[in-house]
Amino acid sequence: MSGGPQPGGRPATGDGWVRTHRDGAVLTVTLDRPAQLNAQTPATWTALAAVGAGLPDDVRVVVVRGAGRSFSAGLDRTLVDPRTAGGLGDLARLPAEELQERIRGYQAGFRWLRSPGIVSVAAVQGNAIGAGAQLALACDLRVLTEDAVLRLPEATLGLVPDLTGTSTLVGLVGYSRALEICLTGRAVVAAEARAIGLATAVVPAGQLHAAVAELVAAITAAPVGASRETAALVRSAVRNDPEAQDAAERAAQTRRLAELAGR
Repeated sequence: MSGGPQPGGRPATGDGWVRTHRDGAVLTVTLDRPAQLNAQTPATWTALAAVGAGLPDDVRVVVVRGAGRSFSAGLDRTLVDPRTAGGLGDLARLPAEELQERIRGYQAGFRWLRSPGIVSVAAVQGNAIGAGAQLALACDLRVLTEDAVLRLPEATLGLVPDLTGTSTLVGLVGYSRALEICLTGRAVVAAEARAIGLATAVVPAGQLHAAVAELVAAITAAPVGASRETAALVRSAVRNDPEAQDAAERAAQTRRLAELAGR
């Protein structure tokens, strides 16, 4: 299935309804099912994974958007029907090892958004539910409109969030808050998201595009080498002990000074 970045905003795949647009060092990835509130299917995740696999080395920022009035309402509800081909019923009948490999492939559509060398920004308006919330969480930064609502209702439906969202959520808001959000499946509105660290910024709906563009411009203003090394340091700080992180800083600065000196 074709899914790599396409010039001119053409669909990356006709099945997954994912389209991409390249503007210099910035790649915009858009979920394009506005009539269905950008509900996601396995084909969506395959398409997203293919975009990540084909990401050019000179892309510095990836912006993830949803067309229309919502970022993403989550899993396409038709897939919950056990009679739907390729839906949850079919998945449940797979052998356990095969099912886990299938889910691993779906997760690949999300995990690449934290790849070395890029900074990812989710531009979130309206609903970001389930898989939609996890797609926003997969990004490094999230700009929300004032009417945005995030929910992780999987546990209330007898499932679990399995698209890489839990590790990021705990890192952002802490164990207790993450547990409460996941177990209750409640709505997190934009104002709360900003207060607890889920949102990088919250803006009026009409200013989302401009706010994201301003953030992207600030990120890309720094020299590419320094920007990528700094992003790598901040990411490693989440898992490193202080001694290891100090060593990572020393090594990174040594590389930066060598490049600045022309070595």
